[in-house]
Amino acid sequence: MSTISAHFLTPHAPADVQPVAPAPVSASRLNQLRAGVLGANDGIVSVAAIVVGVAGASATRASVLTAGVAGLVAGALSMAAGEYVSVSSQRDAERAGLATPDDELTNPWHAAVASLASFLVGGVIPLLVALAAWGAGVVPAVFAAVVVALVVTGAVSARIGNAPVRRAVVRNVVGGSLAMAITYGVGALVGLAL
Repeated sequence: MSTISAHFLTPHAPADVQPVAPAPVSASRLNQLRAGVLGANDGIVSVAAIVVGVAGASATRASVLTAGVAGLVAGALSMAAGEYVSVSSQRDAERAGLATPDDELTNPWHAAVASLASFLVGGVIPLLVALAAWGAGVVPAVFAAVVVALVVTGAVSARIGNAPVRRAVVRNVVGGSLAMAITYGVGALVGLAL
């Protein structure tokens, strides 16, 4: 085998080549990514839990959709406000304690917008599934769609943070599934009591 073909067929890099380190990501960009993943996860799980919980109470389709839309809007605004306050507090502490230049500090508006937008995108998933399915099929359909969405957000968050994908996906799916199951149970109990 020639030296050139051996080079291209060898699965490992030559000894004199150093692996390329990933490009550093700014604190502001990491903050936006974190807020985006958190917002998407929260949107997916919160709206799904609301829809499944209200459906568990044997509510009408209009009630389920009204609750879902109200939860979508309220959750997105709440996430955005919470991110703004959280990142503003962090920025104030960084500014006071580190004398960091302003352009290196995290931006609360970026985090708020990322959180708001990602919550809306994530929350629309279970809402659209609830619109498409009804009757006995709404809860399993929402559950299945949410599990798929949580697998995606878990994998994305792991890739962004250079963390193990499997662990992030399992954590996401288990947490979201528990939230939906408990909320469905509460909705069913309240529905029986009314």
